[in-house]
Amino acid sequence: MRELPWPAKVYLVTVVGVAGVLIGRGLVVPDRLGEHHWPTLLVLALLFLVCESVPTLLNVEQAAMSVSFSAALAAVVLVGDVGAALVGATAVLSVRPGLPLHKRLFNGAQFAICGYAAGWVFEWLGGAQDVPSVDRFTDLLGPFMGAAAVFVPLNAVLFTVMLSLAGQLHLDEVPLRGIAQFLVSYLGYATFGLLIAGLWATVQSISAVLVLLPLFIARWAFGQYLAQQRSYDATIAALCQAVETKDYYTRGHCTRVSSASTMIAQEIGMGPERMRAIGYAGMLHDVGKLGVPTKVLQKDGRLTEEEYAAIQLHPMRGLEIVRGIDFLDEAFAGIMHHHERQDGKGYPMGLAGAEIPEFARIIAVADAFDSMTSDRAYRKAKSIDEAIAELRKQSGTQFDPVMVCAFVKAVDRRGWDPPGKMPAPKADEIVETVAKDHDDPTAPIEVVSER
Repeated sequence: MRELPWPAKVYLVTVVGVAGVLIGRGLVVPDRLGEHHWPTLLVLALLFLVCESVPTLLNVEQAAMSVSFSAALAAVVLVGDVGAALVGATAVLSVRPGLPLHKRLFNGAQFAICGYAAGWVFEWLGGAQDVPSVDRFTDLLGPFMGAAAVFVPLNAVLFTVMLSLAGQLHLDEVPLRGIAQFLVSYLGYATFGLLIAGLWATVQSISAVLVLLPLFIARWAFGQYLAQQRSYDATIAALCQAVETKDYYTRGHCTRVSSASTMIAQEIGMGPERMRAIGYAGMLHDVGKLGVPTKVLQKDGRLTEEEYAAIQLHPMRGLEIVRGIDFLDEAFAGIMHHHERQDGKGYPMGLAGAEIPEFARIIAVADAFDSMTSDRAYRKAKSIDEAIAELRKQSGTQFDPVMVCAFVKAVDRRGWDPPGKMPAPKADEIVETVAKDHDDPTAPIEVVSER
């Protein structure tokens, strides 16, 4: 708990305190939790604990999700709000290895609060706290969906606030559409709770065992999806590292262009799948440099027309390199056309205005901005204000005005962390540097005619 910032500590204590008050208050109320409910509660608590102990890791640092809340929602129907709170509180006993005490306390407290709130809503909507009879099962649907509609968003809010206060998540970086999809998927898993409650009338505690299989299949499917995403990220990172070995001064450039591109995409309201694709495109926009001779990239002075043509072909080379990577999808257009210009004087196809794919227009702004705000072999980095002034100056000629405006707004709201000063290379390190940066709009490459 020592590593938590003080706002997160205050929040943790508050959440745990509220959960304790709700459970304690419910237990002292007569007949709120009858003796006949305890066997059911113990079975549901065991099911909850099993699911909570084997969660699926998320892409957020030190965060995970489980489908244990299905047991808590079943408890809402079978043992009421206090019982659901007690079931959720068993998250404190999770056997997940390496989970510190403060995380156990928070998990148990937030599940207890969600369970209690869902149980209250269930009862308020007319739901009966008991084992449902077969002929009255349809009466559960409305109250249960209301309970789930409270449990799932409340759980997400409590969890997100903690991540934000702990510095593990920035709320302005979370796409609203992605949140909506996440909540819908959780609501889908919540129906397992209704299945448990419905089966309880006929097979009682065996229903928990019957539901374990689809619950763990759902967990496995989600884990496979995240593992696939991580493998995609690893593939992109390896290609990006290969590109950056060709120029000492562009180390980290691909990652920063990806970040800036995502900022623009979020500002213009792009959906989560396309945002992931634009992030990949930003990482790989210069992969075609692998097909450009190093002697051309490192040449000091003017380039011949043939040498300049080799540089102009690097977007096409990049497309050839990554064409077989199916998951890149729309990223191909960004890699191919990020050096096109609004006035039609770019390369490789000489597209203009709306002819240029949206991904390419985004990357062009992000690419130029990072180039200007980074150290290069031939100059020091420009300030953020200078780089933004240059983007505005070239808006409408080289860059899409809409994308420039979106990026400026994103930087004003979220800021930008420019790369630090490049450390001196080690004595045994082979350093390759590019004489001129083809991404820098303030230092265009000069070409000498061979005629």
